[in-house]
Amino acid sequence: MLRLHHHGYLTGDLERRAASLETRFGYVRESAVVHDPVQTARVLFLRLPHDRSWLELVTPDGPNSKLTRTLQKRGEGWHHICYETTDIENSSALREHGMLQICAPVPAAAFGGRRISWFMDATGYLTELVEAGKGPLSLRALE
Repeated sequence: MLRLHHHGYLTGDLERRAASLETRFGYVRESAVVHDPVQTARVLFLRLPHDRSWLELVTPDGPNSKLTRTLQKRGEGWHHICYETTDIENSSALREHGMLQICAPVPAAAFGGRRISWFMDATGYLTELVEAGKGPLSLRALE
């Protein structure tokens, strides 16, 4: 079962983008800035009050980040969509529909060690899966 968890937005300045979203639309910060060395990124989660999903702001953690080239080439913008799943190991449905798994499940700093996995479709759009369970940014906490 998949449930929308968050949309990821790539930015060069987490604080500037977060402040803009807070002022313009009323987003509220739901996390501190989290560094994930495996993903070579710094992330910050925001949410509209009473919403059931988050907006993740993502920025490279330095010039050698996997994201630096993407930010330089495409600029700021939508980066990925993420779904929470109760069975992260069994992602065959995504593969059956033409998605390529580009990263097997690995622990993620932003989710208290719950694992994430990455997929890409033929157009290059990224889909992330996050393991359901207790911990930071869990959909269970919003129920």
